[in-house]
Amino acid sequence: MGADIAQRWAEEYGYPFNDDWNLPAVMQYVGIKLKDFVTVKQRLARELGSMGEPPYEQPTQVHSLLARLPLKAYLTTNYDEFMSHALTRANRRPVSAIFPWYRGAEVDLDTSLPDGYEPHEERPLVYHLHGNLYRPASMVLAEQDYVEFLVNLATDIAADTPRRLPTQVLLAMTRKPLLFIGYSLRDWSFRMLFHGLIEAVPLVQQRRHISVQLTPGTGIADPKAQRAQDYLTDYFAKLNITVYWGSAQAFCAELGRRLETR
Repeated sequence: MGADIAQRWAEEYGYPFNDDWNLPAVMQYVGIKLKDFVTVKQRLARELGSMGEPPYEQPTQVHSLLARLPLKAYLTTNYDEFMSHALTRANRRPVSAIFPWYRGAEVDLDTSLPDGYEPHEERPLVYHLHGNLYRPASMVLAEQDYVEFLVNLATDIAADTPRRLPTQVLLAMTRKPLLFIGYSLRDWSFRMLFHGLIEAVPLVQQRRHISVQLTPGTGIADPKAQRAQDYLTDYFAKLNITVYWGSAQAFCAELGRRLETR
């Protein structure tokens, strides 16, 4: 988890603030302290790359279950390539690319899609919005990265002719129902991203979306947690997001059961 990584790095580098769970803030501090953000990204990429892969063989494993669905586009803010690996294991041929939000991206071949490519079920798109650990420079990690990423993404979504986002990705983000898994509804980067999408899409073309969310607080019996859940449910209902309250594993288990009964 990002919070676990942040707390380890915060302790190692003497992070002086109370939000030692805040990965972008901790990485901003470490990068400034070391005067080298490239080294920070390279070290984290090595750390993440050494952690192994998920148990794809489990039927309710998130990536494996999503790979079984006849989807044409998978947008991820994870740095890993687990989604592509799961699709390959499902005998599909994914095409992946990275959003070129960062300076120097124009010379990286990983930021472009093949000429004439259109996502389809046999050859789906896996698009890395926050970069890929095998290209550390592309990773949206520190606070300054998030600012640059959000500015460039919002500019592209609002533009008549996007300069960074491929048409295939823009259409998937703005014209299709979206399923969000693993995001916090209270995360500002998520809110800004989704508000940008809402603003870019005419009302008559807006779709209903689903987000899988853990219950806030200590549990459903906690009155404060229940009030927080009710507030977030109402807030995001206005954005056409239906919330599934539970873990990604529980959601995938339920989805798997429903798919088997179809």
